[in-house]
Amino acid sequence: MTVFTKEITVAAPGKATAEFTGQIEAALVDSGLREGTATVFCCHTSCSLVIMENADPSARRDLERFMDRLVPEDDPDFTHTYEGADDMPSHIKMALTRTAEVIPFVNGRLCLGTWQGVFLWEHRQRSHPRRIVLSFHGE
Repeated sequence: MTVFTKEITVAAPGKATAEFTGQIEAALVDSGLREGTATVFCCHTSCSLVIMENADPSARRDLERFMDRLVPEDDPDFTHTYEGADDMPSHIKMALTRTAEVIPFVNGRLCLGTWQGVFLWEHRQRSHPRRIVLSFHGE
């Protein structure tokens, strides 16, 4: 079994999602691997990853709005607000979602569904460059 690792940077506009499936696919090509798994890991605590519909952006906007209602920024019980009102809510949103995804690949292609894409989900108000580690294991 071969392992190929690459670090990329992804940024989403504040409190939004940004698809980066193409960067994962490009790294898979660079790996030269044909079959195995891709682990996608986000090295941060105030954003997350989501595999979501990539055809209609309204699906992602609905998800974002739902999460904002679930974890509002104006909760008076939050004390971790050193970096602003979105600080603690962003950590909770990250904890409720995922910071890693594992995606199989076959014949050098990710096994995503027709309308699936991999997105960075920024939970902070402003954009940040986010470190993403891609690790491909296979043959």
